[in-house]
Amino acid sequence: MNLFKLVNVLTRTVFPMVLGLAIPVSASAFERNILTGGPTGTYIQIGGDMSDLASACGIELNVRESAGSLENFLGVRKRRHTQLGIVQSDVLEYLKTYSSEDPEIARAIFGVRIAFPLYNEEVHILAKRDINSLSDLNGRRVAVGVEDSGTFLTASLVLDLAGVVPAERLTINADTSLQMLLDGSIDAFFYVAGAPTKIFQTDQIDPEKLHLLSVTDPTLAAVYTPSKIEAGTYPFQTETIDVVAVKAVLMTYEYDRARNSYHQESCKAVADVAHLIAKEFQTLQQSGHPKWNDVDLNDIPPGWNISECVNLGLSEDYELACGPVVSSGQPSIESEANTAYRNRICAVIGC
Repeated sequence: MNLFKLVNVLTRTVFPMVLGLAIPVSASAFERNILTGGPTGTYIQIGGDMSDLASACGIELNVRESAGSLENFLGVRKRRHTQLGIVQSDVLEYLKTYSSEDPEIARAIFGVRIAFPLYNEEVHILAKRDINSLSDLNGRRVAVGVEDSGTFLTASLVLDLAGVVPAERLTINADTSLQMLLDGSIDAFFYVAGAPTKIFQTDQIDPEKLHLLSVTDPTLAAVYTPSKIEAGTYPFQTETIDVVAVKAVLMTYEYDRARNSYHQESCKAVADVAHLIAKEFQTLQQSGHPKWNDVDLNDIPPGWNISECVNLGLSEDYELACGPVVSSGQPSIESEANTAYRNRICAVIGC
């Protein structure tokens, strides 16, 4: 399916359900949820780190599995009690690009806000040994992720930008892709995740038969962030390889506390998580997933604004059982929401 048509179809399913955002909290027990990814990916580990922080303060933040970025984006918009989701920034950019062409997509991104910028996710392509470049994927059977995942969107864009035409693009998940590659049913598969990611930390991958493909295409380097997967990141990988990467962000919705009790409680949930991430950022870097060490909390994606509920949680007078965050004011030339965010983050973690 064409990417634009896919997003168009998916957004058509969102808005009859978005009215759920207006349902008062009394209609059901209030929950705090974060949409992440599959069980072997990095998103679910990052979400687990956030959940652990919240739990230490007596706050229950449920980590929910998903197919990935696009499902997470739509889930924050359409699912009740789903305040946070981890999304690839190219998914956000793709939606923004096509919002001018389709009013339904424009409605999909309305109210979307950034909670925090996260880390760069490497584009992993595990392939048979006789495949040595992207162009060698021409005429091959390549798995590109399920249709509501960020991997699917990124893989599709990478192949199109590089002018590669596989014989077949299989829309299957990473676990199935790995098994099919191991038994020779496919030739390669894409998986976009922050390295190291669990799926490749297995002795099933024979380095004599399979390897991670280097990506050095100049067109892709201009669109994505050039990166590396260092030697020894995975058991089968003995050499450092050049790849491209896309930034992951924690996204939310701009809840209006004056609207109803559901919005009020959802905004507080976002504010609480923001407060904890900023206050315990060093703890996350020391004991969480290694990708926390690559997070730059000031690296806000261009064209997107920080949630007011996030800034509420970062304010100097915000109260939570674990203690308030101290703030200071420093000037910045950008939106008021982003300026407030940067000032408060700098006060907490230094800049």
